[in-house]
Formats: sequence, structure tokens, C-alpha cells
Amino acid sequence: MSSTLPLRNRARIVVALALALVAPIAASAQNGKLPPLIDRELFFGNPEISGAQISPDGRFVSFLKPYKETRNVWVKRASDPYTAAKLITNDTKRPVTNYFWSRDGKYILFVQDQLGDENYNVYAVDPASSPAAGQEVPTPRNLTAAKGVRAVLYSVPKNDPDIMYVGINDRDKSWHDLYKVRISTGEKTLLRQNTERIASWVFDNFGTLRLAIRTTDKGDTEILRVDPNAFTLVYTCTVFESCGPDRFNKDNTKVYIQTNKGEPDLTRLVLFDPVAKTEQLVESDPLGRVDFGNATYSDVTDELIATSYQDERNRIYWKDKAWEADYKLLQGKLPGKEIVPASSTTDERLWMIVATSDREPGERYLFDRNTKQLTKQYSVFDKLPRESLAPVKSISYPSTDGLVVPAYLTLPVGVEAKNLPLVVYPHGGPWGRDSWGYQSIPQFLANRGYAVLQPNFRASTGYGKKFLNAGNNEWGQKMQDDLTTGVRYLASQGIVDPKRVGIMGGSYGGYAVLAGLAFTPDVYAAGVSIVGPSNLVTLLNSIPPYWESIRTVFHERMGNPKTPAGLAQLQKQSPLNSANKIKAPLLVIQGANDPRVNKAESEQIVIALRDRGFPVEYILAPDEGHGFARPINNLVLFTSAEKFLAKHLGGRYQESMTPAIKERMAVLTVDPKTVVLAKKVEVASTGPKPSAALKPGTEKYKGRIEAGGQTIPMDITSTVTDQSGSWVVNETSVMPMGTMTDEATIDKGTLLLRKRVIHQGPAVVEVQFADNKATGKMTMNGQERAIAADLGGSLFADGPGSAAVIAALPLAEGYSTTFRNFDIMGQRVKPRQLKVTGSEKVTVPAGTFDAYKVEVTPAEGTGETTTIWVDKASRRAVKIVSVLPQMNGAIATAELTN
Repeated sequence: MSSTLPLRNRARIVVALALALVAPIAASAQNGKLPPLIDRELFFGNPEISGAQISPDGRFVSFLKPYKETRNVWVKRASDPYTAAKLITNDTKRPVTNYFWSRDGKYILFVQDQLGDENYNVYAVDPASSPAAGQEVPTPRNLTAAKGVRAVLYSVPKNDPDIMYVGINDRDKSWHDLYKVRISTGEKTLLRQNTERIASWVFDNFGTLRLAIRTTDKGDTEILRVDPNAFTLVYTCTVFESCGPDRFNKDNTKVYIQTNKGEPDLTRLVLFDPVAKTEQLVESDPLGRVDFGNATYSDVTDELIATSYQDERNRIYWKDKAWEADYKLLQGKLPGKEIVPASSTTDERLWMIVATSDREPGERYLFDRNTKQLTKQYSVFDKLPRESLAPVKSISYPSTDGLVVPAYLTLPVGVEAKNLPLVVYPHGGPWGRDSWGYQSIPQFLANRGYAVLQPNFRASTGYGKKFLNAGNNEWGQKMQDDLTTGVRYLASQGIVDPKRVGIMGGSYGGYAVLAGLAFTPDVYAAGVSIVGPSNLVTLLNSIPPYWESIRTVFHERMGNPKTPAGLAQLQKQSPLNSANKIKAPLLVIQGANDPRVNKAESEQIVIALRDRGFPVEYILAPDEGHGFARPINNLVLFTSAEKFLAKHLGGRYQESMTPAIKERMAVLTVDPKTVVLAKKVEVASTGPKPSAALKPGTEKYKGRIEAGGQTIPMDITSTVTDQSGSWVVNETSVMPMGTMTDEATIDKGTLLLRKRVIHQGPAVVEVQFADNKATGKMTMNGQERAIAADLGGSLFADGPGSAAVIAALPLAEGYSTTFRNFDIMGQRVKPRQLKVTGSEKVTVPAGTFDAYKVEVTPAEGTGETTTIWVDKASRRAVKIVSVLPQMNGAIATAELTN
């Protein structure tokens, strides 16, 4: 059987889920009758066994188990004990967290990134093969192999178990091209070059491509029918609505869609005909309380067998009597547990199921639907004393404007719920939600004596679009009020001590920590921010390329930094700009490789507090990204957070730590006195003065792009002509995937950029630069996107002819200058710094030259770096090498040939 996630908007869900990956939290206490202190390693160390799945034929069981302190995949025969398992992967740097069997059971597939950079590749390993000589495990094959690529899995069709359909963004980091990948050989076949800004692809039950999902420049969602020669728009919803395909029905003529388009507030499940463009309601919440949650389908019959809704607890409505009978049988055997299928055999006779509750991290069982035999496999964290864990209850309270905020409250066991210290633990996203069940962080805190509040503040998903949209443009304002009123509500009930309130969270939750301390400084006595942004403007400017399809959604829901009003709002809502109001101690936790919240975000706030003499502590993990994956790093964070909160809120604290934690803590702990940001370089509003003019003529370059072990050849032709008092530079780049032309109009005297026109495939960009502003449009397949930006000055050495313009400067050893470039896709200025670092002999196809070596680097932050060798005699650029972080470190080289 299979279970599909709620698809509000497929891309938006990814964002919400991706941002919801948070890390640690802290401690608190009350010495009364609390249960014994539970070792933190039982909460956050490696589970002995986890993630078990039954193979498609039922003969094997795979699972995750530590190998050299890192979770890896093991396989055993279904009848064997877990101790008899065979090691299948042996990664010691990064734990395997997601894996699955191929449909024919021949391979185990897993995804892995590098040190938290979120550039995931899909690997395959044959569990039946033997390791090569001298190796411990069979060699895994990278099926999407390319450095810096983020692969997205779209479909593993039933009719061809050796095939998977994936998106790979090796050509353009913002958009994923569609590939068919043969699992057995790794052969990749390009099916669709994504020049239409498609965010996702949808296949039917036979593995046929049927639909595409696109986000427009306004942030609206379009569902497109994939016809033989074109796309046909069949369904739309606005940026403030959500809609997304779930799965095709049994005969593949209609598709289930989750949508809240139109008047209804709650998301519902409909059956949509993409040819007739008609829909029929399948179901919305029978109680009228929450959004449609989850649909479960049989992979044998392709029928819908159950629907579910995430309310205070999960509610299931069965559509198939046989499945319902089995579920009720399991409920009788496992009372009080929420039961979820983890995997099944192809014939759906054997289920591997998970049973959880608020005090049960997870029991794994194998259930035979024919014999009704239920066989326990293991308990996750089996040494964790369940009797010492705390119940989780749902509560609600009114916010400042009367909006009712649902929340979960965990109270410590064994003490009266009176005058307790409190930790507010807001979820990440913010477009996600907390649900009832076991969570290690609240349980850890409750064991230390804290009450833990998890508010589903406005902007949380699952409660209807009005509740979601109530959070638009309200970061740090009404969204923060929803947390503050929760504290006051619990204080008014006598449950918490208002003088011992802390706040801890990750990602958006980390932002809420900083906002809470900055905007409501009298509410909190301490805060722990995990990968939390302190500057919303720089956060939006650092959105990774693979989020390009939803950039507008961020602007609509957070604020648009390209408008004066939006910029002013974001600056007001940025805790960094109110850091002078923070008076509570702060612990800041950051992953150095975080692609979403750059470490500069955390370091800005560390410096701001340090320079004012306020207590601030800083943990920086060099091998982590947005949320921590390595157990040893998590243990350092929890140890630090536990001690920090105990110090400032008076909770219990486990003083002991293993030598491994102590050693790792020394690596991750940063003295705030040593934190420095790159010095900001002032860039004049006018460009540097050239000492020579451009020269009419044509120059040809042989080029290449090297990325992930692959080399893409290029032939570049650059022609300079004198037209009506301006230089016009036309560059044509011929590559295997097509030809791109880029034309620049340059002022003849100042060499400042005045106009740029780009043609690449179906995309056309036209932009003018005048009066320190950029205006124009991008057009693709009939869709237009406006370009409008305040540049703050003139543009220089940008686009076609930039190397020739640089060569026209008064270059000499030691010469340096600054100027502005413009990121057209991001519509923001890129300050650049130029230095002549020396002289070198350089040999290219055109000959050997005595050249100045010119380095062009970002004047602030990170970005593209370019080295240009300029011949001293002719002032021609003879070699150009660029390192492209937007292509994850790809290197582009061009060498003069004539």
C-alpha cells in the first residue's frame, strides 16, 4: 500500500517540511517528585534499530542501525534475528535517513547529501551482491551523479520496476530537468529540458507523464496537462489558495486533487477530470474543523482505501471494509496507539507497521493480513523509560485579536502543575504545524522539569486558508503575539512562573526566539535560536536557486524587499535591527553549510549582543546544514542548551558527559569575541574611470563548464560594434543544450551598461538601466515577469563585454576598484571588488601572453568569483575563469583562440 502526503501545493509543502527540520532544545526543573533524570543520550543518541521495511517479496527486512556511530542500512532474512543482519552501506560522515526498496526488490535506494548542503543524490545498492575485495559493503552507485546537484524523485512506476523518474538541476540550478533513470545500469535519458519553469511533474499509475505543476510570477499555482506537443492549463489557484495533484484514480482518467480553491475555507479532496476540466467532491472534514490531511491508496487495486485528518489527534475514515477490519484488530491489540503503515509487500499481505503515542517513540510490528498474526520487531530507543515520560494534551487560547490559537502542552510528571518554568517551543516553517505524538525535545525538557508549549500560531498549516493567510506579513507581529498570549494564558492559570520563561526553536522557530527577545524583551528570561534568521532582508536575498519557483510566494507571505513598503516592513520585523532591546541571555546554534539560513545571519546577532556586553553563546557545526543530522553534534547541542537553560531558568541539568561529547563540544563552541563579519566595502554610485575605449571587432573563445566530474564544452563569440554613439557587444554561446545570445549596449565614454537583451530557448530578457534603476521584463512561453529595481548607482562590467570593459581600466599591479553588477533573476545589486594581484605568463590557443592577473570578487557576502588575464600589450582578455556558487562550485573557463 502507499500513502501520499497532503499536497497543499507540492512546492510549498516541500518548503514547509524542509524548514521544519529543527535541532535541539533545553532543560528546566523543579526538584520535587520528578522522575529520575533520563540520560540525554536516550533521547538524542543513535537508536539501536530504526526504520525497518519489509522487502517487496517479503523475504527480507531492511533497517537502520549505527555503524561506527553513524546510521546505515542493514538487511536480514525476514525469519532471522536482527543480530544476523548484513551491513549494506557504511557512510561514517553522514547518516542515511531515507531509503526504500526498488519495486522488484533487487535494489535498495537511498538519498544522501554532503555535510548538510541539501544537494541530494539518489544511490542504489544491490543487497545480494558481495563486497569487492577489501571492502566492507557492496559498492553503492550514484544514479544522479553530479557534484552540487539536487535530485528530486517524482515517480517509481509499477509497470517497469527498473525505472525511476527524477528531476536534476545540473543545467540550471533553479529548475529541474526531467530524466528517466534505469536503476540497474544508471543510464540517464533526458525527457524534458525544463525551460517552462515547471516546479514538479506528475505521472499516472502506468508511469505515463500526465501533469506538470508551475508557479506563476504572481505566486499562483497552475496545473498543466501534458499533451504531445504542448501544455494545456486545466486548473489554477491563487497564491493565497493551495491545490495539488495527489494520485490518479484506478483507470487513470481522473486525478485526485487536494484543493481549497474558491469559497470553502478548508482543503478538500476532489476527483478531477483533466480532459473535461470537471471535478467532483470526494471528501472534506466531516467535522468541519481542519484541512484534508492524508489519502491512502492500495497499490494492488489503485483504489482509495482511507482518508485522515490531523485534528487534536489523527482521525481516520476507512473506505474499504477489509482494511478497516484489520485496522480495528490492530487497535484492539495496541490500545491507545496511533498505527501507521511503514511498508508492505507487493501483494499487500504483509505490513510493517509503526505504533506510536505521546509517550511511545515507536514500536515496529510485522502484521500478516491472511493469518492475522502480529509479530513485534523492536521498540525504538528501547532503553528509554516510558513510565517517566509526560502526556501531551491539546489546549487553545485567544490571541490579542481574538483568533483562537490551538497548541500542545507537555507538563512534567510527578509535580503539581503550578509555577513551573516554561519553554515555548514554536515549530519551524512557519508553514507547517505541530501534531500530537512523541517528540524527543518536549519530552527531554519535561523530564528536566519544564512545561513545554507548542503553539500552532497563525500561518500554521492544517487549519484552513483563513488561519494560514492570517500570518501573511505578520512575522514578528501578530504571529509573535500568538506566542506571547500563550505565555500569559498559562501564567494566568497559575501553571507557569512568568519570571522563568524561555523560548527555543529552529529555523522559523529560531526567528521567533530572536523576535521574542527583541520585540517582547520582558516576556523571556532566556532564548535558544537554532539556525534562526535575524535579518529578513538578507534571508530573502539568500533564497537558494532551487526555490526559484516559489520566490514570489515568500514575497507575498513575508513581504517584498523590492518595494519600499515591503522593505521597510521587513527591516522593522528583523530582530537584528532591534538587537539593542534584547536583554535576556541568548544561545545561538548554526550549521556552517546551511543553504537557507546563512551563518552570517546568526553571526550578525552574536556580534550585536557581544558588542553591547550582553550574554551570548555560539555553537557552530562545520559539517551540518539546516538542522543537525549527526548524533554527536546533536548531543553537543542538547548538552549546551540544557546547561544554558538550567543556568538561566533554574532547571535540572545532567552534568555528566561522555569524552566524545566533551571533545566535540570543544570543536563546535565558538568564543563570541572571535566572531567577525566580512568588512563591508563601500561602492561608489558611479563606475570606475576607464583609460581606454573598446575596440570594434570579433574575438572567439573556446570554453567549458566543469561540474561534478562532467565537462560541458562551449564556443563563445564576442563582437563589438560602434552603433549611434554606443558600443554594442553581442556574445553568442553555443553549447550541447542549445545556443544563447546576450547583447549589451554600453555608453561609449563611461563604459557604463545601458541595456541588455538575452535570448535562451523560449526565454527572453529585456532590461534597460537608467537613472540608477533597472526596468524591463522576462518572457517565457508567453508569461511575463516584470523587472523593476533600484540600483543605487550605475552598472559597470556586467554581462557581455565585461572582460573587455575591465581590460579598458588603468590596470597596473596593486590597482583596485569597486563597481556594481545586477542579478537579473534575483533582481538585486551585486557589489563587486576588483584587484590586480600580479603579472603572469599565460598560454591559451591564441598564444602566450604577458598578462595582468585580475581578481573580481563579491564586495560583500558570497557569490561568483572571476579571474581575468589581460594581455598588457593589446589590453585583450585572453583567459577568463569563473567559480559559480549558483551551480554549486562549477568552474567556467574561456580561452582566446584568435
